[in-house]
Amino acid sequence: MTHAPARWAPPEGATVRGTVVVLPGRGEHPGLYARLGARPAFDGYRVVAVASPDDVAGELRGGPVPVVLLGSDTGAIAALTLAARLPVHAVVAAGLPLSGAAGDLPWESELQARTACPVHRALLDTDEQVRRGTLGSEPAGIPAVIPRTPALVLHGGADTVADPKAARAYAEMLPAGRFVLVGTGRHDVLNDVDHRSVAAEIVQFLEWLRAGTRSPALVRG
Repeated sequence: MTHAPARWAPPEGATVRGTVVVLPGRGEHPGLYARLGARPAFDGYRVVAVASPDDVAGELRGGPVPVVLLGSDTGAIAALTLAARLPVHAVVAAGLPLSGAAGDLPWESELQARTACPVHRALLDTDEQVRRGTLGSEPAGIPAVIPRTPALVLHGGADTVADPKAARAYAEMLPAGRFVLVGTGRHDVLNDVDHRSVAAEIVQFLEWLRAGTRSPALVRG
């Protein structure tokens, strides 16, 4: 089944502050990202979720800058790969699957591994367009080319699908990488219990990218 892109626009009259292109992961489709897409859009960013990495280039033409690729699971690998050859300014990679396949999972176990959020779990469980059983398939692997753009790597501390240590090690390899661990987060940290805090972290990343400071505006500790 071919899915059309899902789009979220800033409020009428708001200054458009940039473009965020979302790449879903295994088994997902663009429509599952309505909750996430609405957050940066409210803050002035044009957000579009695409069905395939092949659709990304077309969404970059004429879009307001900065342009950021935001991927989850295998979408995160695709975002990092595309950032090495497309005119984008940064990447957000969530739930990087760098530690091999999870193996065959019953649907209830797959739901548990994806998210602890009851709202998102119910959405996945009732959406006939979600491809069940895909989370255990072998991911594409580490991108062959390391992107030079700033990258925010987000990972759940309770992720049983992909090892957070592998994601942290990858982030430390990046020339401009930043790793954020979501303490009790599961694999889909973008749609997990702490999705509001994760969305806020992404918006802060977008804001310092626009400012050109290459560091967060808010410093903890």
